[in-house]
Amino acid sequence: MTLKLPNAKFFLLKNSVFKMLCQEIIKLDSSIRSAGITNEDGIILHISHRKGIKPLLSSEERAQYAITAATRQFTRLRWEVLLGKIQYASSHYSKLIRATIPITDENRKLSFVIILSLDPGTDNFHEIIVEKVIPLIKQKKSDLIKS
Repeated sequence: MTLKLPNAKFFLLKNSVFKMLCQEIIKLDSSIRSAGITNEDGIILHISHRKGIKPLLSSEERAQYAITAATRQFTRLRWEVLLGKIQYASSHYSKLIRATIPITDENRKLSFVIILSLDPGTDNFHEIIVEKVIPLIKQKKSDLIKS
């Protein structure tokens, strides 16, 4: 039995889409520290940091966080039928604000999760996410969901 993998061109195209999205998110507001994208299993596909930012988590800790973030988003999606569509979830730590934004397909199946970190004390984090980040994600969604 031979395992057939998508060609390298597919991977390069997808990786550039992930990288460009993360970099565009970083540019949306000066309080955004980092932007990452995971697949539905929480595997990090790309992460970008604001220039001069030293990540608070090691690469292994970021990988563990991403898996748990995707799992939590998957769990939240179960309640959408009763509670309505989830825009994002956030956690406020003393060293940063973390937000996760689910990206779903037309059947509400989790496809990707955007993981943001913002500077602590960013009072307008909701407006940044709802008025800047989510509209950009909606604009790029078809590029992400393409097979």
